[in-house]
Amino acid sequence: IRHTKLYKSCSIKPGKNIEPQQTQNMQKYIRIAFFLVAFPFILSQAKRMTPDKPCKHFTFYMHNIFLNGTNAANATAAAIVGHTTLGDKFFGEMTAFDNPITEDQSLLSTPIARAQGFILNDSKTTFSSLLAYSLVFNSTEHKGSINIMGADQRNEQTRYLSVVGGTGDFFMTRGIATFWTEYLDPHTYFRVRMDIKLYECY
Repeated sequence: IRHTKLYKSCSIKPGKNIEPQQTQNMQKYIRIAFFLVAFPFILSQAKRMTPDKPCKHFTFYMHNIFLNGTNAANATAAAIVGHTTLGDKFFGEMTAFDNPITEDQSLLSTPIARAQGFILNDSKTTFSSLLAYSLVFNSTEHKGSINIMGADQRNEQTRYLSVVGGTGDFFMTRGIATFWTEYLDPHTYFRVRMDIKLYECY
């Protein structure tokens, strides 16, 4: 009987908070401290992503020479999958490339990087492609890569693709690559100007 009374006297009433007030205060202080530590980092990230102030800015030129059966020694791009019969925009065709990148418009200039990737025609109604490639640097000025991908809508004079990452000097970078086709011969050669703005630099 005495045990029963003791149990009843120690019973917890429904809805009563059993957490000590001291523990609640400690958790509140931890949340405040975490916010004070994280806030400067969040603010610096927002500052870093200001569109008008990239942390790095480059202008490069990409040169693409199509393989046409007679220029294997100089070609830098070749179709690896033929197009389908869907639509009239070469839907499904895939081209792999290993294009030289220069700092000026001349194809004969010394390359500072290679653009290595592929183009996949993914629209039945427009000349639009999925473009995905890495700018691979191996020079005294830069080491590493910048990874770029997005929709290349070739009917538009100006196109925008995403910089989705990088390695080496461009570790974990992000930004925007703006494209203009400066010269085009659909059977042999084209040159693209790339304006690359990076907004995350480590």
